[in-house]
Amino acid sequence: LIVDEEQKFGVSVKERIKSFKASIDVLTLTATPIPRTLQFSLMAARDLSVISTPPPNRYPIESSVIRFDLEAIRDAVSFEIERGGQVYFIHNRIENIKEVAGMIQQLVPDARIRTGHGRMDGKDLEELMLDFMNGNFDVLVSTTIIETGLDVTNANTLIVDRADRYGLSQLHQLRGRVGRGRERGYAYLLYDPDLPVGETAHDRLATLAATTDLGGGTRIAMKDLEMRGAGNLLGAEQAGHIQGVGFDLYLRMVSEAIATFRDEVAPGQTELRLELPVDALIPLDYIDSERLRLEMYQKLSAAAAPTSSEGAIAELVEEMIDRYGELPPAANTLVSITQLRRLSMARGLSEVMVMGNKLRLVGPPLPDSIQVRLMRLYPGANHVAPARVTLIPLPENYTDQAVVTWVEGVLDALYPAPVASEPAH
Repeated sequence: LIVDEEQKFGVSVKERIKSFKASIDVLTLTATPIPRTLQFSLMAARDLSVISTPPPNRYPIESSVIRFDLEAIRDAVSFEIERGGQVYFIHNRIENIKEVAGMIQQLVPDARIRTGHGRMDGKDLEELMLDFMNGNFDVLVSTTIIETGLDVTNANTLIVDRADRYGLSQLHQLRGRVGRGRERGYAYLLYDPDLPVGETAHDRLATLAATTDLGGGTRIAMKDLEMRGAGNLLGAEQAGHIQGVGFDLYLRMVSEAIATFRDEVAPGQTELRLELPVDALIPLDYIDSERLRLEMYQKLSAAAAPTSSEGAIAELVEEMIDRYGELPPAANTLVSITQLRRLSMARGLSEVMVMGNKLRLVGPPLPDSIQVRLMRLYPGANHVAPARVTLIPLPENYTDQAVVTWVEGVLDALYPAPVASEPAH
């Protein structure tokens, strides 16, 4: 089974197609993998092949994010028509698409302009597209129906109105409609200067403007995965769920679920909830590639497992320093959190959390001698024996790295590592 333009199909549709024949091999093709599909490849549940070599004599599409400006629109349309090309103008509201076409007609009176949208009769729409492909008019003002499937080599300028309203993959697909011949393609992503652009929309537009090289669809899809989440791997949702828990925790939860399914969980191992008020992440300016940054998160998550080797985390730190330079403070804190996670899981704890001004620990029962040590080392601490919960006041004016080190000291004091027994003589 070969599924082209996979991003256009829902999970249930693809599953229904696969159900027509048992044990069928599936090949999916897309320039912008949906987050769920990409996550499957990162988990090694699916193989991923990337074609990053463009066809010969192709140029990267020059992309610009600009505010809505009549003069800029006129210049872009006029330039393309003067060099004998054609223009796509994307306006995704059918109600006033005729008005937009009239506006462009006023800006460029000599341009031949027509409109197209999904509510048109199928035969009329087909005739419209054939006329455009044959060069019978200059500017096609349309909705996003042109997103995939069109190969008009003479159309090499794309203008997207209110580009901040579109998804990252959708913008990349639209941009792929131009620059398909020997001429350089131009893409202008317009936003309304009078309306605020949200942080997520700003990130989408910035990603598009920065990723203009041919074959960059996978990097854009990685950014899409990081921004929107991987969806439901066992359900129909194709994006989402990461924002609620954070990417590092999400990857670990998925890894633990897969390990449980494969019977790879160590006996007695419990799920750990670790929450500290610290900045622990890999900054974008340290590893700027989305794919490499996600891979490093995965490696750190795997290194935190008690089943990994003792020096796994130290080896990862050496690798990062060797490849990207000295760790910034946030990455250093992330490494410390990874070490703390490994330590907590090895000592059998299920919760290490900061709640208000106290550290909450849930783990094995504390012997009387350790409870005496607790009250002596940490005045104001409280231990609830039946629930195995320990509450310890936090130190004042702590920094990110200092609080992680302090928590490690608490664990060593209350949950010491078992002493290896002497070999029998």
